[in-house]
Amino acid sequence: MSDERKYRQRGYQDEGPRERKSEPRGPVEKDPAKGPRGRGLGAPTASVFRCAACHARQESLELALEATCAKCGGDLHTCSNCRYFDSSIHNECRQNVEPRIMKKTKRNECAVFEPKVTQEFDQEATRAPDDPRSAFDALFKI
Repeated sequence: MSDERKYRQRGYQDEGPRERKSEPRGPVEKDPAKGPRGRGLGAPTASVFRCAACHARQESLELALEATCAKCGGDLHTCSNCRYFDSSIHNECRQNVEPRIMKKTKRNECAVFEPKVTQEFDQEATRAPDDPRSAFDALFKI
């Protein structure tokens, strides 16, 4: 070793570069019979409409003008439940609606209203709650 090293502390460049001993890994084999596991790509999804006031899941995606939420009793045919509602733009609607609707949480007769439908992870079929296997799976999140 030469004495003209930049750093003189012990351990700095005392040995040559270390070689990596890890072996390259191959592709992970998946069992297609098990299907998707977890909440990633390919997990089952469902189209859901939720009340803007209480976020309760609604049974039907088709709404009548006088529809109300079963949980909170609020109106469902409102601007806040519409897919075009956006509080960050002018008139809070992505469509050109005339006349302007002032109360966004009250029932209205807007012609361009469409329910705000989102994709959520669907509930998987579960076993009976008294089944010991389901209790084990729930404990270890299998």
